[in-house]
Amino acid sequence: MMPSYRQDFNSRFTSEKYELLRREMTSRCGMDVPFALCETPCFFPDALVKRMGEDGKALIRQLVDNPEYRARSEASIPAEFRVPNEAAHPMFIQVDFGLVRDAVGELQPKLVELQAFPSLYAYQAVLAQAYIDAFGLDPSLRYFLSGLESPSYKRLLQDAIVAGHDPVHVVLMEVHPEEQKTRPDFLLTEKLLGIRTVCITNIHKDGQRLFYEEAGKRVPIERIYNRTIVDELERKGVALPFDFRDELDVEWAGHPNWYFRISKYSIPYLKHPSVPRTWFLDQLPEVPSDLENFVLKPLYSFAGLGVVIAPSRADIDAIPAAQRGEFILQERLSFTPIVETPHGATKVELRIMYVWLDELVPVLTIVRMGRGLMMGVDQNKNLKWVGSSAALVR
Repeated sequence: MMPSYRQDFNSRFTSEKYELLRREMTSRCGMDVPFALCETPCFFPDALVKRMGEDGKALIRQLVDNPEYRARSEASIPAEFRVPNEAAHPMFIQVDFGLVRDAVGELQPKLVELQAFPSLYAYQAVLAQAYIDAFGLDPSLRYFLSGLESPSYKRLLQDAIVAGHDPVHVVLMEVHPEEQKTRPDFLLTEKLLGIRTVCITNIHKDGQRLFYEEAGKRVPIERIYNRTIVDELERKGVALPFDFRDELDVEWAGHPNWYFRISKYSIPYLKHPSVPRTWFLDQLPEVPSDLENFVLKPLYSFAGLGVVIAPSRADIDAIPAAQRGEFILQERLSFTPIVETPHGATKVELRIMYVWLDELVPVLTIVRMGRGLMMGVDQNKNLKWVGSSAALVR
């Protein structure tokens, strides 16, 4: 990718600059980043990133603008987590692409998954700028999309998350936030927007109102930026202080129902050149004979939990019939290693991050680099020049 930038970066890389990057991230986040920071950013041509942004928009629109899909996806929302007063569209959406070289040598974006749930909207811009600063990179390299810059991006997040409320009445809601690997993003969101991070177990309900406590005082919650993942609530057996089905006097910065509607559940319904063949396991016409070319995925999990690459027939048969609708079988993508590093060519997964207020806008990217079977940080431990990275665009 952009060979002149790659060659220049590699030739001038030093471990001292990388340690400066880590120190800068610790300073800017207010804590050590608890996951692998890649030694390098990625350099992408503007046309390729714009194409991925437009492909992602087309996929999202296929789902949101389709009344038939809206009706079918009702079944994806568990009854106990169906929140009233659903918004007409999601507010935060992520679309993940891998890059695969086609028969004529052109790089083609291929969908990995998509999710209507917030990602690292505060952290990722800080990481991208830290790469530029620590390594003394070309200051004309961009990381915001759609013509956004730092001030306009901050205003967009304020409009989406705070929405005119006093920030003291807006909370980032998570389960045990102090234990989450994404905590640097929480701290940066607090700093950027002035809101509070509150554990869902520390929220109190009184009538239709929700409250949190600060300095011994009860503070009303008017708006929730939801970062709580239902899968984790169930896995940890968290006792909730309120019922998601309640008619609460609160606004949602990203309505929770969309987490289920736009997810791995959506992929079998999509028709687009970027989408690999995918079936719900309970609708699979027949088990493919070449299972080594497929991936078995649970619908609602993060960070690669429960994913089986090249599943065996026994892996599939082990899933009870009643649970097969909660899994997909997806054609396995062989990402092309495109980033030259001192440790060999490395694969890239690029996430396009969207905010949807009046219009659906791509705003930032997240990059994960890896040489393992999967791209997640946990699947590339003890390797160099892999992990969480940023896309710099020219």
